[in-house]
Amino acid sequence: QVQLVESGGGLVQAGGSLRLSCAASGRTYPTLHIGWFCQAPGKERTFVARITWSGDLRTYADAVKGRFTISRDNSKNTWYLQMNNLKPEDTAVYYCATTGTWSSRSWDYSNWGQGTQVTVSS
Repeated sequence: QVQLVESGGGLVQAGGSLRLSCAASGRTYPTLHIGWFCQAPGKERTFVARITWSGDLRTYADAVKGRFTISRDNSKNTWYLQMNNLKPEDTAVYYCATTGTWSSRSWDYSNWGQGTQVTVSS
């Protein structure tokens, strides 16, 4: 079973950028896909972006289209979320996770990282 560790979060002013990393270790296989989710205080966990294991298909939540980019580095078993033009409403804990199906639903993801905090000041 794959283990995931997120990193790259921090404090940034509105309009700034961050790049989150999701490093995978342990057992992986080609049918797994990666999703990024966020959870703000008092809110439910919400879909942000997803990418196929091969990296050839990507899907984004409407709120982040044109600002965030999901990608992967196969040689390092690492996935990235490039976050540009950040807004205060992006403030949340960001999680990466794996799924065996092509889905934006959190309950379809079985393996989760510990999360990394992103705080955007106004």
